[in-house]
Amino acid sequence: MIGELKGSVDRSTWLAIRTDMDGLPINELTSLDYASRHTGVMHACGHDLHTTVGLGTAMVLSQLTQPLEGSVRFLFQPAEEIAQGANWMVADHVMEDVAGILGVHVFPSIPAGCVGIRQGALTAAADNLELTIIGESGHGARPHEAKDAIWIAAQVITTLQQAISRTHNPLRPVVLTIGQISGGRAPNIIADQVKLLGTVRSLHPETHEILPDWVEKIVANTCQMYGAHYAMNYQRGVPSVQNDPELTALVAEAVQAAWGRESIWMLPEPSLGAEDFSVYLNHAPGMMFRLGVGCHDRTNYPLHHPRFKADESAILTGVVTLAYSAYQYWQRRIYGTQKQN
Repeated sequence: MIGELKGSVDRSTWLAIRTDMDGLPINELTSLDYASRHTGVMHACGHDLHTTVGLGTAMVLSQLTQPLEGSVRFLFQPAEEIAQGANWMVADHVMEDVAGILGVHVFPSIPAGCVGIRQGALTAAADNLELTIIGESGHGARPHEAKDAIWIAAQVITTLQQAISRTHNPLRPVVLTIGQISGGRAPNIIADQVKLLGTVRSLHPETHEILPDWVEKIVANTCQMYGAHYAMNYQRGVPSVQNDPELTALVAEAVQAAWGRESIWMLPEPSLGAEDFSVYLNHAPGMMFRLGVGCHDRTNYPLHHPRFKADESAILTGVVTLAYSAYQYWQRRIYGTQKQN
């Protein structure tokens, strides 16, 4: 779903503001008045707050005393949690004529009233890995007559983990996690097949580019050593969110002007979590900031937790930050400098 606010001066290009709508298969345990009415489903990642901030930003910008000079396209995106929604939106041409894009995501470890800012890598690229190790069955008492797919799969996992520390630049991290293993038929039968499912995370685009070939080379060499075969399905997920320097500086200045320097939290490290906001960055420069929703007087549970709660005062912080950033974006684009209010 999109909404468009056409500018009074520039109607040829757009600044996009993306907020996501989604939920998670988690049974909510918050006891809030506005807790999920559907058992087993909740907004455990701030999606309801994101949408509220997007709507509030649209309301503010549409009600300015002097109409906004530039055009703003509001993207209310579904399916962020399965990393598909941004692709659907792009396929529906929402990025046509977009010159820049802003996004927001809540962060419970940052107190409400503060905004987390980071230039460059904010989140990781996330790919999916499916491997099948193919050996030969045999009697559990005579392993030398078989090719044990479980043991070979263990060698593949171990070699992949060890190779990361010795073949990749340690300043450009890679995380490979095998989260599911299935195989075997009985305790006394050597397994002929084992299926592995995992995720591969990285921060730098150059590293992300080489990972499929790197993984396959290690798998192929390990299987060849022990006489096994393999089938591999490496699925590209979403790239890393790389915050544009100019838009990052713009948002930081907007936060400082609206809320004061003390409200800016410069994030020292990126996250190895993934965000499909990155898909939009293939089409225009963009910036996503972290909106603090941490409460001062209670436990702040992490994202994706059944007791996750957000300090609702953060809604105002998010709305003003996005609205003022959009306003200043068009002042600079049209007038070439920051226009005084």
